[in-house]
Amino acid sequence: MNQMQQMLMQANKLQRELLKAHEELDKKEFTAEQGGMVKMTVKGDKEIVKIEIDGDALDAENKEMLEEAIALCYNGILADIKKEADAIDERITGKSGLPF
Repeated sequence: MNQMQQMLMQANKLQRELLKAHEELDKKEFTAEQGGMVKMTVKGDKEIVKIEIDGDALDAENKEMLEEAIALCYNGILADIKKEADAIDERITGKSGLPF
């Protein structure tokens, strides 16, 4: 087997490992809580699984604070997902932030 074939086999192996790891990440659930008002669970594929809102937060006076808490929860989870995806890429390929 020549060197080019070995490189292609190695690339295919890395691609399969990346695909498997990212498929597992897509199924993993991430949870964040903000100020005791909001608790959110999101899967690694960014699908929202569950949002829990404290009953006291539903007061009209808390509208802006509740909206901010929801956004902070979701954005925090997105950052966690990206961090984990980058760690997977770096572990498998030696580089993070791959464009796929």
